[in-house]
Amino acid sequence: MNFKNFAILAILSIGLGSCSVVNKKSTDQSENSSTSAVVGKKWQLIEINGQAVADQINGKMPYLQLEEKRYSASGGCNGIGGDLVISKNGKIKFAQGMSTMMACPDMSIEQALSKNLIAADNYTVNNGILSLNKAKMAPLAKFKLIQDDKQQLSGTWELDYISGARIAFDGLYPDRKPTMIFDAVSGKVNGNSSCNNYNMTFKTDGNSISFGPIMSTKMACEGNGEATFFSTLKKVNTYSISENTLTFVMGDIAIMRFKRK
Repeated sequence: MNFKNFAILAILSIGLGSCSVVNKKSTDQSENSSTSAVVGKKWQLIEINGQAVADQINGKMPYLQLEEKRYSASGGCNGIGGDLVISKNGKIKFAQGMSTMMACPDMSIEQALSKNLIAADNYTVNNGILSLNKAKMAPLAKFKLIQDDKQQLSGTWELDYISGARIAFDGLYPDRKPTMIFDAVSGKVNGNSSCNNYNMTFKTDGNSISFGPIMSTKMACEGNGEATFFSTLKKVNTYSISENTLTFVMGDIAIMRFKRK
């Protein structure tokens, strides 16, 4: 083999090797992006066992929320949650988790969802639709992506439920209910505590939410309404929005509920 032919072969070998590296890198990037397409997002249940699911079950939206190692869900009644293992190659494993114990008029969707989560072993995402599957059979459940709730937070909300109070809600707030006015663009919230005006910052990450220090006017207030409102607000770590209802949650427990005004 003369030197010229050898040089040509060497260049071709390098080129083929580069293509291999590029293809591998492209594949790796595709795989790395697969989990990011589903985790940290909220998905509305739209189909179970091939049957369409209504937007509201028992007045609540059925959904699935996936994080890197945990999941939370609802079939329109109880909250469901547990450990999650999700892989870059489309494999998924839901562990049997904890559930609240409420009884609701329609439990069929919740029961089917709970069963199918445990049965699922892989997932696919196509055009904003998440499918949970078992092997290569028909999808066990389908979900559509819910757009970021942060923009839905914007506007005025009025408190209509708070947990932990020793007296009835109307006794806690006999004259004025606390309000929250969110500005999603600036990340600020202000309102009235039922007595004083206040303002603070807020941050969201998926359905997680946190609030900055509360700054308020200093009027003397009767009763424990304001103190209960502020202290409960500090315990909130997640939220959900369904229609015109905003719910603040601590762990798996709903501790505050607001109605849009």
